[in-house]
Amino acid sequence: MYTFSGKLKTFSIALMILGALGMGYGFLTAPKTTEDIKEILHQEESHDVAQGDEHATTEVHASADSESHSAEAEQNHLEHVLHQLQNRPWAAYFVAAFFFLMIGVLVLVFYAIQWAAQAGWSIVLFRVMEGITAYILPGSILLFLFLLASGFHLNHIYVWMAEGTFDPTSENYDAIIDGKSWWLNTPSWLIRGFVYLFVYNIFRWLLRKNSIALDNSGDVKIYKKNFNLAVIFIVLYAILELFMSFDWLMSLDPHWYSQLYSFYVFASMMVSGITVIALVTIYLRKKGVLPFVNDKHIHDLGTYMFGFSIFWAYFWFDQFMLQWYANIPEDTAYFFPRLIGSYQLPFIGMLILNFVFPIFILMDKDSKKTPWFVIVTGLVILFGHYIDIFQLIYPATVGDNWSIGVPEIASLLFFLGVFIFTIFSSISKVPLHAKGNPFMKESEIYHG
Repeated sequence: MYTFSGKLKTFSIALMILGALGMGYGFLTAPKTTEDIKEILHQEESHDVAQGDEHATTEVHASADSESHSAEAEQNHLEHVLHQLQNRPWAAYFVAAFFFLMIGVLVLVFYAIQWAAQAGWSIVLFRVMEGITAYILPGSILLFLFLLASGFHLNHIYVWMAEGTFDPTSENYDAIIDGKSWWLNTPSWLIRGFVYLFVYNIFRWLLRKNSIALDNSGDVKIYKKNFNLAVIFIVLYAILELFMSFDWLMSLDPHWYSQLYSFYVFASMMVSGITVIALVTIYLRKKGVLPFVNDKHIHDLGTYMFGFSIFWAYFWFDQFMLQWYANIPEDTAYFFPRLIGSYQLPFIGMLILNFVFPIFILMDKDSKKTPWFVIVTGLVILFGHYIDIFQLIYPATVGDNWSIGVPEIASLLFFLGVFIFTIFSSISKVPLHAKGNPFMKESEIYHG
C-alpha cells in the first residue's frame, strides 16, 4: 500500500500555489487598451533602434509605422495585436489544461486496450494507470472552465466566435467560416465539449469501480463487464477524438483542415500517456510498493514509448508532406509561421526531442530495461510533446507576439501540481495489487 509522502504532497501544493500566483499575474498584467499596445510597441521600437535594428520587419514593429498606414488600418492592427497579447495567458492555460487532461484520457484508452485485449503482462500496472486517470475529473473541470470562458467571449482564442463572422452584413463576415456554421457555433460547440468530457469521466468511473469490485469478490462476471465496457469505450473514443481534435484545436485555424490531424494529436498524447505510466511505475517501484514489477515490464513500457514515437513521427511527416506536395494556399498559411516564421524553433525542435532523441536512446534493448535511461528519455519526450501542443495552439491565438515567460511557466507549474497531487492521492487509496484479476499470476511471472 502506497502512502502519499508529505514531501511530495507539499511539493505539489507549492507548485499549485506558485502556478496560480503566476497565472494571476499574467492575466493582471495583460494589456487592456490599444494605448497600452502603443506604449509596448514604442518601447520595442526604441529597443530595436538601440540595438541597431532600425529596419525591423516583424508584424508588430511594422504596425507602429503609422505613416505607411491609414489611421483606420493602424487602429485595426493595434486591436489585433491587443487581442493576441490578451490571449497569451489564456493560451498558456489552454496548453497546460489540454496537455495534462489528454495524458489522463490516453492512459485511460491504453488501460481500456489492456482490458479489451485481455492482456496479461500489464495487470501489475493497473493501479498505476487507474491512479493517473483520476486526473480526468479535475482536469475536465479546469478545461471546461476555459471552454466556457471562450464561449462567453472572455477571450479571443477562437476567431470564428468573433462578432459578425456569420453575418453577411458585417465587415467581419467570413464566407468560409459561415459555411461551417452548422458545426462551428458556440452552443453546439459547448454541448459537444461537455459530452466529450462526460464520456471520459463516466467510463473512467465505471472501469475503476468494477476493477476495485473485482478485487473484493473475484467474480468473473465483473471481469467480463469491464471487458465489454472497455470495448465500448475504445470505439466511442475513436469517434469522439475525431470531433474533439477538430473542435478544440483545428478550429483555432478554421480556414485550414487536415484529415490526419486527429490521428496526429492522438499519437502525440498516447506516447505522453505511456511515458507518464513508465515514470510513475519506476517511482513506485523504487519506493518498494510494486514488488511484482520487473525489468521486463519497464522494457515493454519503453518499447511502447519507442513505438509511438515512431508513430507520431510518421503522422508529423505524412501531414506535412501531403500538404506541401498539394501546395494549397490554405495549407501554406498554416505551415508558414511554423516552418519559416517565428515558430520555426519549436516546430523543428520538437521533431528532434520527440523522434530523433528517443530513436537513438530507446532503440537499444538494454536501455529500455534501465530505469534512469527511461526516466531521462521520458522527461525529454514529455517536454517535446508539451512543445508540440504549444505550437499547435499559439500561432493561431498569440501570433508572432509569443515568448516563454511567466504565463507559460506558471500554467505548467499549476497543472503539474494538480496532476501530481491528484494521481498520487488516488494511488494511495487502494492496494496496488489487483489481486482479483484472473490474469494477475501471469503478470507477476511475466518475463516476455
